[in-house]
Amino acid sequence: MVSAGRRAPRGGTLQLTALAAAVDRFVAEVWQPAATLPAGLPRLRGLCGTWLSYLERDVFPGGCFLTSAAAELDDRPGPLRDAVAAAASRWLAALAREAGSARDAGDLPADTEPEQVAFELNATFMAANQAHRLGTDPRWTERARTAVDRVLGSGRGRAGSLMRFIDPVDGRGGPPGRARGPARRG
Repeated sequence: MVSAGRRAPRGGTLQLTALAAAVDRFVAEVWQPAATLPAGLPRLRGLCGTWLSYLERDVFPGGCFLTSAAAELDDRPGPLRDAVAAAASRWLAALAREAGSARDAGDLPADTEPEQVAFELNATFMAANQAHRLGTDPRWTERARTAVDRVLGSGRGRAGSLMRFIDPVDGRGGPPGRARGPARRG
């Protein structure tokens, strides 16, 4: 996590500060643009859209900071690992809360387990990050969108498909980072 030739002590203040800054950036890039959408499926799809945009735009060199930190620290006990685990738990809880709202609104089947939806979405974006960073699949964004649509339903319900989220860069609908014509209406 520290790449200046010498590593700071595990769980050191510098690393915890870097992690806190990365979490703040993730919240600003992924959560905040979708937070104004209606709770439930619209917000959940919006989160998936901003999350995919976050990966596509390479917000951090090397991909998702939290995914990289989790992979590096998963078997290293200490305060830094604990902070990464706590951030991941908060994110999964937020996704599960939105999935529960979507289920309760009738946008997902009544037998939907919100924690399973959160797990599958997280797994999708971790795999997308890996495919993107390793260059193992040039269709990684398309595969991520397909996986999200399978988890959340392909275009059913009021929220539509992942292809209609709010782009955090320009505030318009459609896939992030793609050339688009004039802003769409309604």
